[in-house]
Amino acid sequence: MTHNAVDEKILQQWTRRLSQALQILDLELDNHLILNVADEAAHAVSPMAAPITTFVVGYAAGLAAANSTIASQLAIARAAEIVLDVCRQPAEENPDEAGWVNTAQ
Repeated sequence: MTHNAVDEKILQQWTRRLSQALQILDLELDNHLILNVADEAAHAVSPMAAPITTFVVGYAAGLAAANSTIASQLAIARAAEIVLDVCRQPAEENPDEAGWVNTAQ
């Protein structure tokens, strides 16, 4: 997903404002990575999957950062990498109605 310098500045201002409102100190986001994850999910599943996917990535990263000594930026990058891999899998590798019952996940 591409965007221009104006869009990048708007996103940086928004994320700064949002993180301050939520009292998350010193949060540095990789907007490009997050937008890429959203774009991949939208194309792999549906446009509605984009916000859900980015939420799940953030949640997973928060859990990883809270439960270990891993830095939040690394936790986000790892969670995003996993999601991007899942988005690129063929449709037949999706979980069935019971979940990932036939896999090691």
